Amino acid sequence: MDIPFYKYQGTGNDFVVIDNREGSFLTRKDHDIIEKICDRRFGVGADGLMLLQHQEGYDFEMVYFNADGYEGSMCGNGGRCIVAFAYFLGVIGETCRFIAVDGPHDARVISSRWIELKMVDVDKVEKGTDFYFLDTGSPHYVTFSPDVAALDVVTEGKNIRYSDRFKEEGTNVNFVQAKGNELIVATYERGVEDETLSCGTGVTAAALADFLRGEEGKGEVLKGREIGIRAKGGELKVKFAYNNNTFKDIWLCGPATQVFQGEITIDI
Repeated sequence: MDIPFYKYQGTGNDFVVIDNREGSFLTRKDHDIIEKICDRRFGVGADGLMLLQHQEGYDFEMVYFNADGYEGSMCGNGGRCIVAFAYFLGVIGETCRFIAVDGPHDARVISSRWIELKMVDVDKVEKGTDFYFLDTGSPHYVTFSPDVAALDVVTEGKNIRYSDRFKEEGTNVNFVQAKGNELIVATYERGVEDETLSCGTGVTAAALADFLRGEEGKGEVLKGREIGIRAKGGELKVKFAYNNNTFKDIWLCGPATQVFQGEITIDI
């Protein structure tokens, strides 16, 4: 079977994206095929694969798979990239509403290469002695460091991801450094089981955790805040409001770029 595909990247987080609105190509059960497509030596190569599918009541459905071939939790950069893809196909205009594994999402196309994605509200944050744990569509462990560049992100991230607490369900692990008015973030991603150049739900978690660790986090109401994020793959922005221990109106903003398109032959 020949499958037409598109390759997108959002701050270095890269994805194979397939227009599956007619249900002609892949299903949620095609784990081995998806894993092969994502393989960087024997396939196209990607951090994940997404299917753009028809869903009644929404502009489209986003079905996201990790590089291991299994359906994953929400991917923020993937969400921005699939919006850019839907815009490229003419499925949507400058705004849209789609459904993903964690629920409905609104999005705005500011330009053909800059997408703003509304994330789920966050009302539960666990604060440990040296970490924050929260779910921004995917579970994230956030810890702060004075020098992220000096860390062995893969080794330290893997130790936390496969610790007794997280080894079964897994977690993403984010190392964050506050520098001036921005955050430097490095992420070890479950499913990929490696460091990625950027993680959308991860930088969102980092921004919220940074707010809670500061003096501002002690207040009751914050109508709006915007913070710059520097990941290894590029720069993003996170906007949010905070009221009565709940983060609302959270937007992940950044570039989403089509890299190339092609066709891959799969033996089935």
